[in-house]
Amino acid sequence: MIKKIFKFILKLISGLILFSIFMVLLYKWLPVPFTPLMAIRYFENPEEEIQHSWVARQDISRHLQLGVIASEDQNFVKHNGFDFQAIEKAVEDNQKGKRVRGASTISQQTAKNVFLWPGRNWIRKGLEVYFTFLIETFWSKERILEVYLNSIEMGRGVYGAEAAAQHWFNKSAVNLSIYEAAAISAVLPNPREYKANPASNYINQRKNWIVRQMQNYGRFTLE
Repeated sequence: MIKKIFKFILKLISGLILFSIFMVLLYKWLPVPFTPLMAIRYFENPEEEIQHSWVARQDISRHLQLGVIASEDQNFVKHNGFDFQAIEKAVEDNQKGKRVRGASTISQQTAKNVFLWPGRNWIRKGLEVYFTFLIETFWSKERILEVYLNSIEMGRGVYGAEAAAQHWFNKSAVNLSIYEAAAISAVLPNPREYKANPASNYINQRKNWIVRQMQNYGRFTLE
């Protein structure tokens, strides 16, 4: 009896691993039509319209591509999915009682948004590490950034760069200016509470900080 249970569990785990790899490989080429968070938001409030339009990375302003890197993960091009320096600093700040900013990389946020659900328990964090490893293994940095910019929440019911550009500035994502891109990047820590336009004093301060970080970043390339 115990052997049968063990075999069943082993088959189940093997099947889930194979399915997860299949989904990662599928999304290496195909657009992500929806995310678990979109489904959760819909069931929480069916009246909230979901705005989401997939566009290629080439159709997203380079200002926005650099803006999210400057604001969320400045070592994105260098690391393999995990920024251990940022994690170490977050731990130190926590020990000193300072305000802690999340150390999740763009790769981790992409894994969480595309394959998982919101939460902070150890099981979900462990799965986030697993999916981050998979996308860093099978996807290019260009693809990770493209999926990220098409999937993350950028306002109430607003998902992805194209929907955000239309929602906040009534224009296509490819036409965003540096300050418009920085404004959208500035709301990412809490997109359901902050507004890119009109921006509060806090978002304006963050926007200006992000622009300075973008200007100091140097030549932007994912090659």
